[in-house]
Amino acid sequence: MNRPDATLRRAARVLLVDASSRVLMLRGHDPARPDQRYWFTVGGGLDDGETPAQGAVRELFEETGLRVSAEALGRPVFHEAVEFPFDGAWYRQEQDFFLLRIDSWEVDFAGHKALERATVDAYRWWTVDELRGSEERYYPAALPDLIARLLREETPC
Repeated sequence: MNRPDATLRRAARVLLVDASSRVLMLRGHDPARPDQRYWFTVGGGLDDGETPAQGAVRELFEETGLRVSAEALGRPVFHEAVEFPFDGAWYRQEQDFFLLRIDSWEVDFAGHKALERATVDAYRWWTVDELRGSEERYYPAALPDLIARLLREETPC
């Protein structure tokens, strides 16, 4: 879309996948449109001087309570540029996605910042089929295909 008024932003996201091949999604809303809820992957904007991996592990800890090293993430598995409105402003966000496999995790929202406490209200572990069959809004839209591809690539032939 490339809106000239968009604020440029770098972000990192984590595709946290459990032993049952489910991806963790958080549910939230835009403060300017509280009636429109959507699901999204863990992650967010990078702080000054952070690498994508450093930002991803910081966001993972803040949003879920799970602490891992930046090295545990490896290299990004997906990159996208998206434009979206949030709280009355328009953003163009370049974001890297990292895959992290875990056995299980009990999500803890204690590390949420004020904006997250006000806008994030739930979490859920989703299978690829559940995402594909859902009528709920989630981002990125290509997530089911991305997770399916990543899981296939991990499986030896």
